[in-house]
Amino acid sequence: MSRAASERKPVSLEDPRLGDLGAPVEVRRHPKARRLTLRVSRTRRAVIVTLPSQCDLGEAGSFVHRHIDWVRERLGSLPDPVPFEHRNVMPLRGTPHRIVFVKPVRGAGVVKLHQPSRGYREIRVAQLEDTGPSRLRKWLFRQARRDLEQRVSFHANRIGVTPQKLTVRDQTSRWGSCSSTGALSFSWRLVMAPPFVLDYVAAHEVAHLREMNHGPRFWALVDRAVPRMEEAKNWLQIYGMDLHRYGVSED
Repeated sequence: MSRAASERKPVSLEDPRLGDLGAPVEVRRHPKARRLTLRVSRTRRAVIVTLPSQCDLGEAGSFVHRHIDWVRERLGSLPDPVPFEHRNVMPLRGTPHRIVFVKPVRGAGVVKLHQPSRGYREIRVAQLEDTGPSRLRKWLFRQARRDLEQRVSFHANRIGVTPQKLTVRDQTSRWGSCSSTGALSFSWRLVMAPPFVLDYVAAHEVAHLREMNHGPRFWALVDRAVPRMEEAKNWLQIYGMDLHRYGVSED
C-alpha cells in the first residue's frame, strides 16, 4: 500500500491521557515507517501520528502524551479558524468582506455583493434555516471556477496548449496541479487571494502542459506570462496557509 493510500484512511485516536487538545488526533499506518512521527497539520488543524505497521494504538497514545507540550505549543500557534458565520470577515479576491446572512427575497438571488457607505464590503447570503454557510461555500466554488477558467483559457491560448479538464476542489497540499493527461486541478481558496496570485497559479499549471517539470524553460514560460511571478510566490509562502482558516468542513 502506498503512502497516499495509507493516509486516506486515518484512525481517530481517543486517549484520556491527552485531555482536550481542541483538535482531532489521527493515526496513520505506513508500512515503510521505521519509527513513530508526529506533526500538526496547519491546513487541517489536526494532530497526525504516523506509525510503523507493527505498532498499536496504545503506543500512539503514549507517543503523543510524551510530546504533549510540543503539540499544545504548535496548536496554540495556529491562527483562529473563521467559520462562515454571520458578521465574520473573510477575504474575497484579496479584499476583506463581511459575511451577512439575510432573509431570502424573491428574485434577489442567493448571494449578492454589497458596498455599504462605510465599513467592510459585504457578501450577502440569502439563508433558509441554517443553509447560509453551505450556500456561501457553493457560491465561492463557482466564483473560483469562473476566475480560473478565464485565466487558464487566457494562458493556454497564449502558448498554444489545450487543457483536457479543469477541476476545483478543497485541496490542502497544493494550490494547483497538472496531470500527465492534461487535467488541471485547483484549490477553490484561490478566490480569496489577490487576483494576481490566482493568475500566477493558473499560469503555472498551464505551463506544465508544455513543460512537465520545473526546469529553466518552464520558469521562463511562467515568467513571461506573469510579470508579478515572484511577488505571487512570496504572497503564497507568507499568507497562503492563512486561507485555510476560513470556511466550513465538508461533513
